Amino acid sequence: MQTFNIHDAKTNLSRLVEQASKGEAFIIARAGKPLVKVTAIEAPPAQKQRRLGFLKGQIKVPDDFDRMGAEEIEALFGGGS
Repeated sequence: MQTFNIHDAKTNLSRLVEQASKGEAFIIARAGKPLVKVTAIEAPPAQKQRRLGFLKGQIKVPDDFDRMGAEEIEALFGGGS
């Protein structure tokens, strides 16, 4: 695994990140002392990814959703009587 000082890592960050994304991890060091290890992250399996609209047809949002509890909230902040 290669080690780069901070200056070199900043200068070559795009190239280093591309390499890390392909599985070639590297270490960033300051004054010769390792600080961090940069590795690729793995995406969650397809079945665990969140999907927009996955509850469509299963729930109903009330028409007054944006006004629900308005009186109580106003009272909490001293706006009501």
